[in-house]
Amino acid sequence: MTSLSKFFKGQQWSQLAVLILLLVLLAAGAVPGYLTGKWSWKQPLPVIKLKELKNIRKVGLSLPGWQTIKQSESQIGEHQWSLQILKQEKSAIEAILLLLPQNGPRDQPEIEWTDVNGWGKLTWGKWDIAQYRPAEFTVKQPTLQSNTTKKVAARFFRATTQQQTFAVLQWYAMPDSGTSLPVNWFVADQLAQWQKKRVPWVAVSILIPMEPFGQAETSWPQLQSLGETVQTALMAKIL
Repeated sequence: MTSLSKFFKGQQWSQLAVLILLLVLLAAGAVPGYLTGKWSWKQPLPVIKLKELKNIRKVGLSLPGWQTIKQSESQIGEHQWSLQILKQEKSAIEAILLLLPQNGPRDQPEIEWTDVNGWGKLTWGKWDIAQYRPAEFTVKQPTLQSNTTKKVAARFFRATTQQQTFAVLQWYAMPDSGTSLPVNWFVADQLAQWQKKRVPWVAVSILIPMEPFGQAETSWPQLQSLGETVQTALMAKIL
């Protein structure tokens, strides 16, 4: 709890800056809508590759170096997610991959992490979070020169259940980055709409089994590697 308090205290100024930017964006966007009568929330711009995004629920995501043991469309909270059980080739490492793609032009990230918490508790009897920290990793931009990288800001923690302990990594994948905070997607999408574009998103949760009540950091290399693989695949094939 102490580490979480320190983290959120350190984020106060950055959150205030984001709030001010949001107010500016909303005010600037409201003026042309008022003058023309074409409000953006009534006539949202289309999302490119929306069909491909929706298809994730049915087929999951193909990942190099990983075999899909099982994939299904599963109810988590109020939404249908893709639930994939993965096994790394040439090793015994297994993982659970949960993907929630954007479902329409009005759809936006909101309470996905709370829904996953509820699903974990319903599935395994409890879902106790500990050892939380923000995490970052980088991926290469698949459509540009190989030395171009993009940053992903995620959530990393240990989740303890009645049957299993997991190391967990969560973020919203976007075309050229990733974030764990819905507000960051909102700002990026508002900026994109000024250029008549949209920023599609996919909520990602990766769970890797670990030693009961152990240190989540021991699973970080595996989670980071799989996170990079997932983000790269989404950027190359879907987003």
